Amino acid sequence: MPAMEAAVRIMKDEGVDIAFGCPGAAILPLYKAMETVGGIEHLIVRHEEGATHMADGWARTNGRVGVALATSGPGATNLVTGLYTAHADSVPMVCVTGQAVSAKLHQEAFQAVDIVEIVRPVTKWAVQIKEAAQIPWAFREAFRVARTGRPGPVLIDIPLDIARREIRYDPALDARLPVAAVPPHPPRVEAALDLLLAAERPLVLAGGGVILAEASAALRELVEYLRVPFQVTLMGKGAVEDDHELHMGTTGIQTSQRYANASFLEADFVLAVGARFGDRHTGADLGVYRGDRTFVHVDIEPAQLGKVFEPDLGIVSDAGLFLAALLDAARARGARPAVGPWVERCRELKRTLVRREDFATTPVKAPRVYKEINEIFGPDTYFVTAIGLYQIWGGQHQKSHLPRRYQVCGQAGPLGWEIPAAIGVKKALQGLGRGDTEVVGIVGDYGFQYMAEELAVAAQYDVPFVLIMLNNEYLGLIRQASIGYGMNYQVDIHYDETGTDNVKLMEAYGCSGRRVVDPGDIRTAVEWARKEAVSTSRPVLVEIFIEREANTPHGPDIDSVREFEAPY
Repeated sequence: MPAMEAAVRIMKDEGVDIAFGCPGAAILPLYKAMETVGGIEHLIVRHEEGATHMADGWARTNGRVGVALATSGPGATNLVTGLYTAHADSVPMVCVTGQAVSAKLHQEAFQAVDIVEIVRPVTKWAVQIKEAAQIPWAFREAFRVARTGRPGPVLIDIPLDIARREIRYDPALDARLPVAAVPPHPPRVEAALDLLLAAERPLVLAGGGVILAEASAALRELVEYLRVPFQVTLMGKGAVEDDHELHMGTTGIQTSQRYANASFLEADFVLAVGARFGDRHTGADLGVYRGDRTFVHVDIEPAQLGKVFEPDLGIVSDAGLFLAALLDAARARGARPAVGPWVERCRELKRTLVRREDFATTPVKAPRVYKEINEIFGPDTYFVTAIGLYQIWGGQHQKSHLPRRYQVCGQAGPLGWEIPAAIGVKKALQGLGRGDTEVVGIVGDYGFQYMAEELAVAAQYDVPFVLIMLNNEYLGLIRQASIGYGMNYQVDIHYDETGTDNVKLMEAYGCSGRRVVDPGDIRTAVEWARKEAVSTSRPVLVEIFIEREANTPHGPDIDSVREFEAPY
């Protein structure tokens, strides 16, 4: 059969029911095969980066491997930011690129670029197909690598002459390659339990690995049995509901709570599971973060252990298998730490060290927006948000109650991620038979325009979601960062009375929107947008003008975060 038909049959068998991409001459054999074989929906994007972010949002929602397609040359190079984002946040993805014919690659042929070498640092594996007979193995291996251990993106580059060939392939004789489980070494589980039981003020720290491992229930069962307070990283947000009595928020220098930093600084033991110790979590001075605390670090990727600092005990394991093993060990001993006073102390910190949200002044203060969001949307709503002051305010104020519902491009932070990611999330939910579940993108006014062209995709394919924009007509995060340089230079994007008319921009793509300037109008506008998205089956924008030069709580280290607003 045609080699590309084998590739399509393999993708279907691997759980792919949708691909995001843009056809070009060098990848047309794959598109022909998709048409012939059928069974894989396709959304034509307006920019290849958008394809990767759509596949990213799709994969974060259902835990499967997302697929993005691009042609050769600039089509392929436009995937790099999305590959980096998926790599940084451990999102499984397979990208397939067309390539110029093999005989012309050394001659600088039209749109011939060595995409494999370009993307190697931001993929788990990148390969160019040399022989058509290798295509079945290469596609099976790509999906295996994307899923194995710490998930991540893979790229397959296929020269046009290779893609046109026929191969021998029998789907009945083919199967997925196995993905090995990574259980913890039992003596290390017992050692971790010893250290935990010896602590007076222990904390469990759950990272994004807990969500990727579908280990939220195991986390809950463990902390409730042991009665140990726990925190999440930004990527772990939603692993267990924020309102859980033992939940102590998120420590960090930006996306954090006051009570979280305070409780972390008082802790004497930290069990970190599926967390990378990113610098926005630890702060610049590792001496402050590490202190005299005992650290146990559990991660499925061995290279993460000791990468940032040496833990007292490192354990290579799947997060879920470790949490279950630790709970079994504790039950077998009938052991619980004596931490009643510590739990009460944590409750006191959570009750008293809060930030104000009930602002009623105009211009709108950003925390008020998140207060309204928390009250309007239900726990099953899926949120996507990218990078900027609004990500920081969101990390500080927005509640999340279920896994995978709070999706943030935490490490790479590409501007414009939200619109294509929201499309991917909504398509994943539709594929799961949950198309009525709400999807909300929280965006800034500057990043919104980076990938606004993907609104055309949502309009074309009837993909509804709500966008809530915090508009300060600034590069807000960079304006705040510029304070340390004593300048306010080239960060003001307010160029006339209204700046960019984002509502008209929505309308240009066949969508709709409203502007809000008074905090009392936020709820009405958002409720309108929810109904409008359903009735039009298209994205709807609520643009909220906020205080132009407001600052988020920031600091270099977790013991020196500056509060720009009086808490109460």
